[in-house]
Amino acid sequence: MIEEQFVRRLTELRMKKGVSARAMSLSIGQSPGYINNIENGKNLPSMMGFFYICEYLGITPEKFFDFECRDPSSLSALFESMRTLTDEQIAVLTFIVQSWRK
Repeated sequence: MIEEQFVRRLTELRMKKGVSARAMSLSIGQSPGYINNIENGKNLPSMMGFFYICEYLGITPEKFFDFECRDPSSLSALFESMRTLTDEQIAVLTFIVQSWRK
């Protein structure tokens, strides 16, 4: 079950990034079919391979397994840009976000 979720998540995040499995494989220093073999369920990455995948996707391993988060790299970028906001700006932003959820 976790293997299927892993494969589905990897495929989802790679496609959201708009990159082919081959290009991603080569970008992380692997053979051209590396990501394709993972997505087809033939192999799973090593721990280091998984870390390279997360680094390439611009997310933490924790965010990789946060299956409810549809776009973790964009969310991480948003969080990073919010680090310099004042308390007042954060309060306003929080109010806006909460109003959208209703």
